[in-house]
Amino acid sequence: MKALGVCLRLLSQAEAVAVDEALFQHFSVDSLMELAGLSVAEAIATHYEEASKVLCVCGPGNNGGDGLVAARHLKEFGFEPEVVYPKRSAKPLFQNLESQMREMRIPVRDNLPPDLGEFDVVVDAIFGFSFTPPVRPPFDSILRDLVESKVPVVSVDIPSGWHVEDGPPTSGLSLAPAVLVSLTAPKKCAAKFEGPHYLGGRFVPPTIFEAFGFSQPPFPKTSQVVRLA
Repeated sequence: MKALGVCLRLLSQAEAVAVDEALFQHFSVDSLMELAGLSVAEAIATHYEEASKVLCVCGPGNNGGDGLVAARHLKEFGFEPEVVYPKRSAKPLFQNLESQMREMRIPVRDNLPPDLGEFDVVVDAIFGFSFTPPVRPPFDSILRDLVESKVPVVSVDIPSGWHVEDGPPTSGLSLAPAVLVSLTAPKKCAAKFEGPHYLGGRFVPPTIFEAFGFSQPPFPKTSQVVRLA
């Protein structure tokens, strides 16, 4: 938490939505998703440099799209990613991302593999900041299995099952990730996270964070991510 001051403050759910809407006025969804997914992949490659097999669990929305992009970049970085994508989107953007998985020969499955222990890292790209509980099928059983697993989890922007502002629920399913990768700017729930915390937001133009009253830390050289804590 002590390093989060570099971002001035944490975004509420309404602010996170407004920032996204402002970005969409100037950038296409696919270009932002590409940069966000690249940021996630770089954070994983940095933090788990010795890892090999990575399981990306993706939801049907933009958070899941970030996970699909991250899987492709992880393959390019030399990792062995697999994707769990149980609730697929019919939107052309997401169908294109699926096609890219096939072209990259990245396995895409509907369900978790029987042995999660064969993976070094799990990427949680299930729910984003628009999530409202409870967790519904098929993701309830997926979250339950991930909670019981000992494989470290990297959550994309919001740990799945958490409220974007209040953090982990007092009851119900939620993940306790080992690493958090915030996108654009950390959300209020990040105050409840204790662990390695990265920010992927180099793609945000200064006009946006100035308009919303937050700043960004300096990013190292050509990196798309910076470690906050």
